[in-house]
Amino acid sequence: MSNNSGRPRAILFGCAGTQLTAAERDLFNKTQPLGFILFGRNCQTPGQLRDLVASLRESLGRDDILVLIDQEGGRVTRLREPHWRANPPASRFGELAAHDLDQAIEAAGINARLCAAELHAAGIDVNCAPTLDLHRPETTHAIGDRAYSGDPSIVAALGRAVCEGHLAGGVLPVIKHLPGHGRATVDSHHELPVVKASHADLSDNDFQPFSALASSPVGMTCHLLFPDLDPDKPATQSRRIIADVIRGEIGFDGFLLSDDISMRALGGGLVSRTVKALAAGCDAVLHCTGLFDEMAELGEAVPPMETAAVTRFESALAEKRQPDDIDASALAARLAALLDA
Repeated sequence: MSNNSGRPRAILFGCAGTQLTAAERDLFNKTQPLGFILFGRNCQTPGQLRDLVASLRESLGRDDILVLIDQEGGRVTRLREPHWRANPPASRFGELAAHDLDQAIEAAGINARLCAAELHAAGIDVNCAPTLDLHRPETTHAIGDRAYSGDPSIVAALGRAVCEGHLAGGVLPVIKHLPGHGRATVDSHHELPVVKASHADLSDNDFQPFSALASSPVGMTCHLLFPDLDPDKPATQSRRIIADVIRGEIGFDGFLLSDDISMRALGGGLVSRTVKALAAGCDAVLHCTGLFDEMAELGEAVPPMETAAVTRFESALAEKRQPDDIDASALAARLAALLDA
């Protein structure tokens, strides 16, 4: 499928290593994905990372490109010491909130602002954080300490601080995983979690942080089956969940990404998974493996973004701004004092 529409394809790719290969460069230029997502395999030093991001942008020859990363903190950290700051996991801010919510909000905001400074310096536009999933006793380790708390109001307050900190630093945040991943008892990287909670229970609890932050520019779906919402299709591939719950009940009208379509929670081939996600209402999908043959297959099969998706994408881009000036050393000292209190 040739892309003569002038619109980027509704997919973001990974890449294999710390430098683009000639084959990757040619593939990206030919297929014109929406952008890219980076992982630890791509991040070696600040200089190398800046060069890689610049190469990714040059390969597409457009200005409307998103470069994403998962820099949540804790286990999900792509930029690591000694070249980058050590970020605490989300649960650390939840622990602080149990004693002093105001201090936790301040700490989460400072941490996000410092994180955004590092990402912006590398040329990265988007951080796939905050995780707004509620922590429960049965929550899979795949979420675990990535969740701030089991209290929806605390999750919403800390999530808002994280979003504001990123935006102040010139980086778009991503609220995830819509409409809520906290009740999963198995890892969706390996199998499909089934959440048997009632719609009413989900609405009263899991949806609340997402509703509170529904004006966020970007969101990400989860690969979970909610039988009381849709007995047949996981959220990423369910038009009912995306239209009625995510867009309707929760009220999220931002740019909606799928979680990684390579995850085993989704059945069928990669093209089939992608087509179903886009048909259900995802604006674009993530493909994270960086495997060349998979990207080549998807690059031919995935269509350009729909008009409504382009509009939401442009609205998200409009949220980006030049970073406010900060004293990073002073903020880091204040963050350490708050976390040590």
